[in-house]
Amino acid sequence: MDVKQYKYTFTVFTPTYNRAYIINRVFDSLMKQTFKDFEWLIVDDGSSDNTQEVIEEFKKTAWFPIRYIYKENGGKHTAYNRGIKEANGELFLVFDSDDSCIGNALERFYFHWNNIPSDKKDKFFAMGALCQDQNGKIIGDKFPEDVFDSDTIESTFKYNIQGEKWGFLTTDIAKQYPFKVFENERFVTESSVWFEISKKYKARYINEALRIYEINDDSLSFDAVKIRRTSPKGTTYSYLQQLTLNIPFVYKVKAMINCFRFSFYNKHCFFECIKKVNKFMLLPSLFLAFIMYLKDKK
Repeated sequence: MDVKQYKYTFTVFTPTYNRAYIINRVFDSLMKQTFKDFEWLIVDDGSSDNTQEVIEEFKKTAWFPIRYIYKENGGKHTAYNRGIKEANGELFLVFDSDDSCIGNALERFYFHWNNIPSDKKDKFFAMGALCQDQNGKIIGDKFPEDVFDSDTIESTFKYNIQGEKWGFLTTDIAKQYPFKVFENERFVTESSVWFEISKKYKARYINEALRIYEINDDSLSFDAVKIRRTSPKGTTYSYLQQLTLNIPFVYKVKAMINCFRFSFYNKHCFFECIKKVNKFMLLPSLFLAFIMYLKDKK
């Protein structure tokens, strides 16, 4: 594989949709960064507010390059696919439009990335760190070790590490694993990409809280069940993918149940699940999924 020569160490990528009123959190954080070799790439997923005008104002005072791209609304995963194509940084850091980070976040990421031995670095695709809330409290589980080499499959299903995390991918590898896009749907789980990459590559995780994940902001709440119900093809694809992974059977059972749970919203998805789930678990999975489906509809 030919490795592209990149202009920057980091592309800090922000997908956004109608966040003109709050995207200054990202801008303010980037203005404070001690590490200077990065660009800020914003992909606007069809906003109807004044996001573009806000970004133009940022450009007047920013000491780093800012690029703004507008596209028709298609969901965060389609904005990600566009962003990774446009990236001019060797490392691709997704920075959501409603979050902030500590002033030396990029510096700490780069420090730990460079601590991976050069003869092993081509086996790594990503780095992950902890998140804290605006009061400094750690959100989610810590990693088993302060510097922990693993992958998304192992950390999820073997170590059961849960909660918000933050990190970057190498742009070269990320370009090879875009999100699948399903017509008329606006959601695919992020794990569907991370699991696929983790079949071949590892990640380095660190017990440092670099991202500030704002909580107690009801206006930015995310209804995970609702978005999955309205994107059944992308959702069932993600759960069917888990059935192909080398993971404990109990997790495969959960994936079967959730696959059927959301397949009830699309006939094609339902028959795909019928074909691919474990035949011994077919009836129990269907029964439990239907109970959850009825509960969701309420």
